[in-house]
Amino acid sequence: MDTHQAGPQSKLAAPLPEAHRATWPLRWTALASDQAARCGQLHSPHGSVQTPAFMAVGTLGSLKGITVQQAEALGQEILLANTYHLALRPGAEVVHQLGGVHGLSGWRGPMLTDSGGYQVFSLADNRQLDESGVRFKSHLDGSTLHLTPEESIRVQRFLGADIIMAFDECPDLDASPDALRASIERTLRWLERSVQSWRDQQQGWPGGAESQALFGIVQGGLDQELRHFSAKHTLAHELPGYAIGGLSVGESAYERNQVLDWVTPLLPADRPRYLMGVGTPLDLVEAVYRGIDLFDCVLPTRMGRHGIAYTDAGPLHLKRQQYRADARVIDEDTPSEASRVSRGTIRHLLHSGESLGGQLLGIHNLAYYQRLMRRVRTAIQRSEMGNFVENFRRTYQPREADSQQ
Repeated sequence: MDTHQAGPQSKLAAPLPEAHRATWPLRWTALASDQAARCGQLHSPHGSVQTPAFMAVGTLGSLKGITVQQAEALGQEILLANTYHLALRPGAEVVHQLGGVHGLSGWRGPMLTDSGGYQVFSLADNRQLDESGVRFKSHLDGSTLHLTPEESIRVQRFLGADIIMAFDECPDLDASPDALRASIERTLRWLERSVQSWRDQQQGWPGGAESQALFGIVQGGLDQELRHFSAKHTLAHELPGYAIGGLSVGESAYERNQVLDWVTPLLPADRPRYLMGVGTPLDLVEAVYRGIDLFDCVLPTRMGRHGIAYTDAGPLHLKRQQYRADARVIDEDTPSEASRVSRGTIRHLLHSGESLGGQLLGIHNLAYYQRLMRRVRTAIQRSEMGNFVENFRRTYQPREADSQQ
């Protein structure tokens, strides 16, 4: 029997009066809850999103191998793009001239942009960090991109997403206690600068910069005291939403869930909670169970290009010999454009170097993730989330594909 119970709604931040929240460009409305799990509706200038929700990742302003029309047909309601990559190419000003990330991508629904903080971790060999910010050596041409909290907010203003993120430092998993604490304190100082820049730029911006909502990010590695410290000081800034960062960086599933058990109960009950960069289907189910509303991850499309299809039984490695003459569709319970052909056909495409194979798997995986989110929302509404989690833990076999994040 699972003994996980919902923690208190909030230990550090009481719900704000409705009159105050009504001034924000983005609001979250609760619809149902089951223990810590909850479902609701996120209201933004570009439409509403049913939560819990998975955000497909369009790093450069587009999904790899999938059109926005296909994403819409799959039930995708919100996309993510990346500040660092778009600042390098085609440049924030060019994106703005093209109509922002919405004009660039053709996507009509809500969008979120990451601040570039994750690249502080992922591009550690090509950057220099100091109190001012981070100087990146471009992976494209070797030029320097200096991202500061102010510059990250400025770039995100030009990109024009509905949700923008404070600039933060994502620390290494094996950072020493002293280095981890220094990183958290720096992120909090950068948060103050991000918030000030966000407020300064809200007035007089062409196109209405006030329509963007800024999220703060709770860091702290695997240290409970530092997670609480980061949460306390992040929540001191009254913002439309909050994220949990610094995960999916090599920790175990147990460690990740432990951090969620520590942090999620501290976050305000009246605002969206975003778990950054996570993850596999089982990761999502476990996080929803602990009260998370929003997710993003590159796995559905990236692993599709590597021949991986996600199902309730776990990932299928369709490049393997056992699927050579398999006439079954990928997953009878997850219909999509990929359902028109067999597993054997997709294996043939993959081994022949045809890009269509990876594209079809990307479509299937996004369809599966959207179906999974619909199922958890239904389970919450029916007060059946506990049974859903127990059943999913039993049937989903992670295998090695889920370690390739």
